[in-house]
Amino acid sequence: MKFLTRGLYALTLILLFQTHLFAEYLYKDEIIHNPKFTEEVESLGRELYKKTGISLKLLMLKEIPKNTTMYAYEKKILDTFHTPTILLTFSEMNSQVDIEANDKSLYKYFDKKQVLSPVTSYVQAFMMAAFYAKSWDDFVSIMSNTGGTILPLLGGKAKKGTITGKYSAAMFNGYLDIAQQIAKAKGVKLGHGFDSDANQTSLFYVKLLFYGFIIYGIVMLIRRRIYKIRHKNENFRKW
Repeated sequence: MKFLTRGLYALTLILLFQTHLFAEYLYKDEIIHNPKFTEEVESLGRELYKKTGISLKLLMLKEIPKNTTMYAYEKKILDTFHTPTILLTFSEMNSQVDIEANDKSLYKYFDKKQVLSPVTSYVQAFMMAAFYAKSWDDFVSIMSNTGGTILPLLGGKAKKGTITGKYSAAMFNGYLDIAQQIAKAKGVKLGHGFDSDANQTSLFYVKLLFYGFIIYGIVMLIRRRIYKIRHKNENFRKW
């Protein structure tokens, strides 16, 4: 029994040590704890750093420490890195997502506003602008802020027991988006299935199909309302 206990203790220490060594780009994970997720982030992070010299790190926090802000927490961590580093941070309890870098010149390699946009496409932006814009400036602002790759997924409903799956999908989607933008700006290809052209082509057809159904539904709804109005007028004339 003592032998088994000691063996289990030793195995736990080894696994923890290996995980610490392995998780370089998934800098902190207090939520997901999924080896596959860790592996994907690490693989992409290594590929990006190898080809661009930029380190993209992901923080998955349960909650931001008390008496501090997300920005202050990120700044404290970024100050410990000497290489060009970008930090993508998610806090579950605070419902916050942010992207910061330890060098202002790094922001030219990706579009922070686009990545963190709550809107995925121009079709969705148009619908939101049509319903919520109070002025022409509001309309233009909503229409120019599209292409979000994190918040639209985080905002979606998740079945019971799949919430961590939603978090990992949303954050990896954003992580991949940033990595692809940096690679494109640097003129390199990431490879290993992370190539932007292949992913963007697939994403385009998915969006095309999805929003095609939305447009079709809107058209059918308008036709139905027109039909009811016309028949209502006809019945009125009969009286």
